[in-house]
Amino acid sequence: MIHLEKMTDEQLALAYIDGNNRAFDILLQRNQSKIFSYILFVVRDQEMANDVFQETFVKVISSLQHRKYATTGKFGAWVMRIAHNVIMDWYRDNRTDKIVEPTTDNDLSNISSNELLDGSIETRFVNDQVLSDVKTMMNLLPASQREVVYMRFFQEMSFKEIAETTGVSINTSLGRMRYAIMNMRRMAKSHDLMLQMD
Repeated sequence: MIHLEKMTDEQLALAYIDGNNRAFDILLQRNQSKIFSYILFVVRDQEMANDVFQETFVKVISSLQHRKYATTGKFGAWVMRIAHNVIMDWYRDNRTDKIVEPTTDNDLSNISSNELLDGSIETRFVNDQVLSDVKTMMNLLPASQREVVYMRFFQEMSFKEIAETTGVSINTSLGRMRYAIMNMRRMAKSHDLMLQMD
């Protein structure tokens, strides 16, 4: 038998369904940071992100226990889709229409970028400034555009994975990205920002 630590997420999910609780602990450990970062990025509130994260994993556990998980795709993408649905339910329930407005307490600094950059100190400084400007502009985008930009560039998901996670067509995902880039270019131009990485 394969040691739990060496199993894929999909194998761990099936092991948990078969009654191995340790398998779920490993699944949670592997996926919690990525899922929580995604949730925090979308909701932009630490307390709310904690609530959504907990509700997401309650639904994950319930779905696994009711054998509603099929190994046809990646486990992480499946959990991301559940998190997306929990967020959408929360917004529907609270009828929040202010999501487009930026908040002062979350400037996307929770997205780590240092490992993406290298080079001289001057280059790193310029790149840090560019990323800071991009994150600020991303906060001004409508939620659906902000979400697709985050998934594409910070989680390196394909448009097919984004479409599956958010429950829309690939064309809709591509359209949201197109509008996000147009909006960010417009913002950069109106503020005389140079968005070129060295």
